[in-house]
Parts: sequence; C-alpha cells; structure tokens
Amino acid sequence: MTASQPFSEPIEMAPHLSGCPYEAYARLRETGGVHQAVKPSGGRVWVISRHADVKALLSDPRMSIEARNSHHGYQGFGLPPALDEHLMNVDDRAHARLRRLVSSAFTPRRVEAQRERVQAAVDRLIGTIAPNGHADLVTELAAPTPVAVICDLLGIPESDGAAFQAYTRSLMTPNDPNRPATGDLVAGLHTCLVDLVERKRAEPADDLLTAMITARDGDDRLSENELTSLAFLILWAGFETTVHLIANGIATLLSEPRLADLVRKEPDPHTPRMAALVEELLRRDGPMLTAIRRFPLEDLRIGERVVPAGETVLLAIGSANRDPQYITDPDAIEPDRDRAASGHLGFGHGPHYCLGAPLARMEVRTALWTAVHRLPNLTLALPEQDLPWKLDHRQHALTALPVTFMAQVVNANHSAFPDS
Repeated sequence: MTASQPFSEPIEMAPHLSGCPYEAYARLRETGGVHQAVKPSGGRVWVISRHADVKALLSDPRMSIEARNSHHGYQGFGLPPALDEHLMNVDDRAHARLRRLVSSAFTPRRVEAQRERVQAAVDRLIGTIAPNGHADLVTELAAPTPVAVICDLLGIPESDGAAFQAYTRSLMTPNDPNRPATGDLVAGLHTCLVDLVERKRAEPADDLLTAMITARDGDDRLSENELTSLAFLILWAGFETTVHLIANGIATLLSEPRLADLVRKEPDPHTPRMAALVEELLRRDGPMLTAIRRFPLEDLRIGERVVPAGETVLLAIGSANRDPQYITDPDAIEPDRDRAASGHLGFGHGPHYCLGAPLARMEVRTALWTAVHRLPNLTLALPEQDLPWKLDHRQHALTALPVTFMAQVVNANHSAFPDS
C-alpha cells in the first residue's frame, strides 16, 4: 500500500496510531486529514491530523473540553470532583477564572527561581550514576528529575515524592494489569493531597501550593476541590510530559551525533541555541501524540468531512508538528530554522496552552546539556531501531533508555564533574 492510499475506517489506533505512528500520520494527512478510528477500549473517535486544522481547532470555542458535552457518555478516568475540577476539564469563563487564579501563583519569578534547583537535582542524579558506566536514563534521570522539581515547586516534602509519583503514574496507566484498583489509587492520592493542603495552611512557605491557597482575584479564591484538583494536575502534567521529553530528547541526541556535538559546544544549558534545539525536539519528538479530547458543540465541517456535535475528537499534535504543509523537511531536527516556522503545537495552542511550559523547557535544557557534558562517551546501549516505545495512542514515550559512558569518580555532593 502506498502512502497516498487511505486506511479502511475505522482505523485501529493500536497499533496503527500508537507509539511511533509517523508513517501512518503521513497517510492520514495525504488522504483528507480527518478520519474515524477505534480505541483499544472500543470507543470510536475522530482523528484530525493536519497542522492547519489542529491549530485552528485548539483555539476554536466550538470545541469543548467538558465531558458533559459528549453525546456518548464519555467518562475519562472517572475521577471524583476532588481531583477533577481543574483547568483541563472546563471551558470559557470557568477555565479563564481558574487560569487567572493559578497564574497569579505560577509567576515567571517563581519559575526562574527554580533554575539553580533544577541544575542541582540533575547534578545529584547524574552524580549517582556517573561511577557505574551504564544506566537506564528513563528510570535514573528522566523520571526522577521532574519529580524532584515539581515536589520542590509545590512544597511537597521529599519523603512524600515517591508516593505522589506512584499514584499519578498508576492512574495514567489504566491498562496495566498490575496496578492497584482505581478506587484505591484515587482515595490514596486524595488523602495525600488533602493532608498536604492542611499542612501548608498550618505552616505556609514560599512554594506554589501555599501561593495557590492564598491566591485571590478580588473576593474570588480556589475552593477545596479546585485546590486538590489543580495540585493533582500540576503533579501529573509536570511529571509525565517532562519525563518523556527528556528521554526522547537524549535518545535523539545519541541517534544523531551532530546534535550531541552541538550541545557539547554550548557553554551552559540556557543559551539561545539550546533553547532552539529544545523547540525542535518538542516539535519532532514531543511526547504528546494527541491533545486531550474535545467535543464539538455543533456539527463542524473539517476539511471535506462533517464531524457531528458531541463526537469525541482527538487532535493529533504528533502529526501536525510533522506536516510538510506547515514546515519544510519536517522529519529533520534543525535548530537554525527561521523563527517564523517555530509555531509547533508541542505544548498546545490557544486557551489551554500549557501553563508549565517555561518550567518544562528549563528542565529539558538542563537535563540534556548536563548528560552530554558530564557523561563522557555517552552512547546508546542498543541499536536505535531497538529502542522500546510504549504502544500508546496518546504518547510517544520510551519505556527504557539504556546507555553506556565512561565511568568516573565524583565528589560526595555530586556538584563537580570533569567536562567530557
């Protein structure tokens, strides 16, 4: 079958549109860009694959994010209000209100204040693995980095970080046969968050959760359910996306030596060239294959097809970012691209654009630069084509990233390393 021949609909999302579905995405774009697919659970969805359509629909007020506008009884994770009243579940005025209140706490100053802490967290982690000469950079760097950063940002004690990570990761893997029952996970996470909010009220500190508790917009403030729901969202979004972006980014650098050489020439993680590289990694190898589901409030003509009101729509960010109608040579990482072509959708677009994007970018720059500079002869421990990708239509995500490097001795606090 050639690239221009259509799939037979409905398309099976697993395996066709899961893991590394970029050849399949190209076929979708070339055959209309709007197709019906079926999820492993059996539910049917519409997949939108062209950049122009995806970008327009991400900011179209006729596309609702609220489950109540589904005509097919969409339930999502079925979380209770104590964990579900957050930015990614409400539209329009309700969304603008929550974002206004959270933005007053999530200031640029607070994010910038994390720079040294992010570097220290990455240094500690790399200092731990440096003497070994080998590592799985998913479990030993990519996963623990955002956990440390988000816990520090929210003011979660380090001793509680592992528990929060376990709860959120388990909730995001509903098909894992070894995970605890959803009800037990929800109850445990809710209890942890309520306890944390109570501790912050009793002992306020200079952290994001305290700022959210005290945030005001006139007489308006966050309710208890909104506080715990937003804390849950920050934990989940700040953890899951950044883990995969760090791992994907390192895998790309090690698969394309010219990019690793580029990083080696940069004097620190925060140069304009490092920033441009991360934008390209976000565009081509970003972890989110699809945006969170939407539901049309009316019948919508998209391209040559009409999507009925209330249907579930998945906007394929992973396809849009590789659309040759949007960008020349989309499968190449080119940090020197014209800035005018940098309108990728890796962090979304429109009113639901990721609030934590600046922090995630900082974490990724820091982790990539430090790994390349502080682990001499860093190399993939298996062929690129054998890297294990999660079979998931939502995420382009590695399950492991085995590497080798020159083992080295570091000092006790892991604060100094010889350059490679």
